[in-house]
Amino acid sequence: MELSYSHSQNQRVLKQRNMLVVTSLALAGLAAVLGVAASSRDREVVLQPVLHTPLTLSSAGVSREYLEAVTRDAAVLTLNRTPQSLDYWMKSVLEMVHPSAYGQVKADLMKIVDDQRGSSIAQFFTVESMKVDPEALTSEVTGVLHTMVGRQEVSATPKTFHYGWVYNGLSLKLVQFGMVEKVDPKKAVAS
Repeated sequence: MELSYSHSQNQRVLKQRNMLVVTSLALAGLAAVLGVAASSRDREVVLQPVLHTPLTLSSAGVSREYLEAVTRDAAVLTLNRTPQSLDYWMKSVLEMVHPSAYGQVKADLMKIVDDQRGSSIAQFFTVESMKVDPEALTSEVTGVLHTMVGRQEVSATPKTFHYGWVYNGLSLKLVQFGMVEKVDPKKAVAS
C-alpha cells in the first residue's frame, strides 16, 4: 500500500512539474513576442503645444512642424547675442550640438566669443521666412541680421542661414550651421 501511495504522490508531483514547465515556456514565448513587438514599434512622445497644434516626436522621423519649431528656436539662440551674454550663449548653443560636431562648433564659437568679448557690438536676427526639409534634416532661415554698436544700429543686412541636423532615437541635434553665401550670377556665368 505504501508503494502505491508513494507512486501516486510522485505521479501528482510530476504532473504539477510538467504543468509548471509548460506554463513557464508559454510565458517565456509570450514575453519574447511582446519584446519583439515593442522593439519594432515606433515610439512617440506628445509634447506640450508651443504652436497652434500639439507636436509629437516619433522614432520613425521628424515632423515638419517639430523641425520648424526647433529651427526657429535655434535661429533665435544662435543669431542673437550681446557681449554680456556670451558665456550663456555659447553654453546654450553647445547643448543643442551633436557630439560628432561638438569640437568643431565649439572652436568656431570660441573665435566669436574671443572677438566679441569686451566690445559693445551686439546682434539680433529678425526671421522673415523659413524652409525645412524633414527628409534631409536641413533647414534655412532667411531674415535681417541687425548689428548694434552700443545703442545705435550700424547695419541691417538680409541674410540666409543653413542648419543641418541629425536625429537619433527621439533626439534632434545640431551638426552644422552657418551663413549661406549667395552666388553672384555674373561670376557663375564667367566660370
